[in-house]
Amino acid sequence: MVDENKIQERYSFSIGEGSNRAVYFIGIGGIGMSAIARFFFNQGLAVSGYDKTPTLLTREMEKSGIAVHYEENVELIPKNVDLVIYTPAIREEHKELVYYRENGYEVVKRSDVLKIITNSSFNICIAGTHGKTTISTMVGHLLRDTGFGCNAFLGGIAVNYGTNYWSSEKNVCVIEADEYDRSFLKLSPDIAIITAMDADHLDIYGTADVMEDAFIDFSKKINKGGMIIKHFGLKRGKELKADEEFTYSLQNESADIYAANIRMMNGSYEFDIILKDKVIENVKLNMGGMHNVENAIAAIAVASSLEIDDEKIKAAVENFKGVKRRFEYVIKNDRLVFIDDYAHHPEELRALINGAKTLFSQKKCTVIFQPHLFTRTRDLADGFSEVLDMADEVIILPIYPARELPIEGVRSDMIIEKMKIEKKQVLTKEEILSWVKNDFVKTINKEFGEILITAGAGDIDMLVEPIKNELKEI
Repeated sequence: MVDENKIQERYSFSIGEGSNRAVYFIGIGGIGMSAIARFFFNQGLAVSGYDKTPTLLTREMEKSGIAVHYEENVELIPKNVDLVIYTPAIREEHKELVYYRENGYEVVKRSDVLKIITNSSFNICIAGTHGKTTISTMVGHLLRDTGFGCNAFLGGIAVNYGTNYWSSEKNVCVIEADEYDRSFLKLSPDIAIITAMDADHLDIYGTADVMEDAFIDFSKKINKGGMIIKHFGLKRGKELKADEEFTYSLQNESADIYAANIRMMNGSYEFDIILKDKVIENVKLNMGGMHNVENAIAAIAVASSLEIDDEKIKAAVENFKGVKRRFEYVIKNDRLVFIDDYAHHPEELRALINGAKTLFSQKKCTVIFQPHLFTRTRDLADGFSEVLDMADEVIILPIYPARELPIEGVRSDMIIEKMKIEKKQVLTKEEILSWVKNDFVKTINKEFGEILITAGAGDIDMLVEPIKNELKEI
């Protein structure tokens, strides 16, 4: 259990003096960057930034009063800023980044700022190659909904609150700990969750072993007297150490914390949580996907360690409305279930497709997938093709490059060519909307209905509303 004496005065963070304090973000549209931008904006600072393309997230920030532009142009950037924050996804030769560096501005990475913000707080850090956004949001919600209180820096939009950041007088921070660029090694957890250490970001780490080393180094950052809650059965899991250690699993009774008596009911789940010293019965989760039951187990373990009342925990879990783009039901009726998800790694896609097909076993499953990054597509093409073969029909968008330049021979077709199912093709966004209108709508199975899934970490989310509009009469 957590020592309440460790949770003391609220963290503080100050920049400059006077009323004209200003912060500029290069890559402000990133989900992690936007959370910190909102933190500074709520502190009363002038906040502005650049991003490559407008998104729903940047538009929301603009509506709140944060200025954003979408052209890489030093003529458009503010010159009277106290701090410049950039994401490691930005190229080193980015014109705005170069300008600020060459002209003596204080320029730091997002992870350095998060380190300073949370330097004096009690930190609950959620790390792992899958599930960290959902668990972080669940933990933040449990602490907020039960009245315990927390500050939250999340990698997704909590549907309950419509944001990925909120503040509290409680000196507790819930932080999504990002392994990309080794950013999570800047954090000092008091409670750490590690969900998975599957190979990813090999453009940064080189090999899976080196990436696993980084997670082990992250566990070494846990403060004295701290706790680690790690997924049961992790490769090298025994090397993840803390003063208090617990394992969690969906149903493996060899784990310290797991679920029992899981019941499925119309896209929701009821289950019991078995902890080391007690059982919490009849927990209800109104979120699809069995993997999200497992995510809830980890979040509940954190709340229980903070000695939050069991009934308050249960009520908060039942009130949890999910995370934008994490098994998000866009449409859900007898004829059609339309799910949108951020899944961009083979194992995330596996959990997504398996979860949907388990919940709606009689429905045909069509997946529209946008690969994210040329390097990830190159390194994991075999895994993508194997997992996408679980669907009945697959459409793949061209690769979303994000920070990368094209790699010769790496394209979406290389996934299609390895797949075994018959119904598969590569289409552009425009072609997909035409396909939905002229093909999909006209062939929906009238007896059992269908599942349509959009998945990916690029800009595929911009298709969700147009697709929904084409399907809303079904």
